[in-house]
Amino acid sequence: MTEQALSIEERIAEKALRIENLIKEYLPGKEGYHKVLLESMEYSVLAGGKRLRPMLMEETYHLCGGKGKIVEPFMAAMEMIHTYSLVHDDLPAMDNDEYRRGKKTTWAVYGDGMAVLCGDALLNYAFETAMGAFDSCVCEDVPMVERYRMVAEALKVLAAKAGVHGMIGGQTADVEAEKAQEVTEEQLTFIYEHKTADLIEASMMIGAILAGADEGTIENLKKCAYNIGIAFQIQDDILDIEGKQEVLGKPIGSDEKNHKQTYVSIHGIQKSKEMVRKLSDEALQILRETNGDSTFLEELTGYLIRREK
Repeated sequence: MTEQALSIEERIAEKALRIENLIKEYLPGKEGYHKVLLESMEYSVLAGGKRLRPMLMEETYHLCGGKGKIVEPFMAAMEMIHTYSLVHDDLPAMDNDEYRRGKKTTWAVYGDGMAVLCGDALLNYAFETAMGAFDSCVCEDVPMVERYRMVAEALKVLAAKAGVHGMIGGQTADVEAEKAQEVTEEQLTFIYEHKTADLIEASMMIGAILAGADEGTIENLKKCAYNIGIAFQIQDDILDIEGKQEVLGKPIGSDEKNHKQTYVSIHGIQKSKEMVRKLSDEALQILRETNGDSTFLEELTGYLIRREK
């Protein structure tokens, strides 16, 4: 069956499986006195998921004319960082979730102490992995000086978007918001921008940077990724109310259980759905205006507003 004959769900699943196999190649072996840590890392990373961030990275890389394997270490690194954030998010001290994607969470299998170490290890190993892009074997056709410049710029984006002014900052604001009597829309936007959108921005920016895109293109794709990230998070909020546990693979209503204010709790379901559509339409327009074949990226963005899990 040709790729064009497959549904978007089948194409996403096909690409996700290929990306998962790629990520497996970058995971450390499971030997030594710290074997349980290495096992927990593998368990966490391979526990399922859409592989959305590395998928967006690779597709943006191709959209901007990138060829070769220089993007692959960053794809694996991005998924490790995303996974570590979920491992820590599920902890009893955070969301206290025992299931994710229909499987026991890392702390529920290995204990909360090992889950903390697992998250720490995935974050550190992500940067070890990404720095493999400096090696000539992943980008033989690019001069060393240019390769080093692009990889260094990509590492800078990865560190910033995952760091204290990025995803971790957003997660901190999220934890603090749970203690507050009321959360303003400005606070909520900060949380969504950093906890969710920053890694999606990093994915698309890194894809463009490694492909040698100009600054204007990188900035436009950053805006596109921001819209996708915010829309993705609002859709998550909607699914926490309207979704089905057997489809989501985790309990619904966890936001209410944890007294979390969301875009839905502030604006209601209808306005939330309208905002998802608006953000997605703007993202699609940016993709259409970018030189290159954006067909799959457009289909993927459209799919995200209809997803049920």
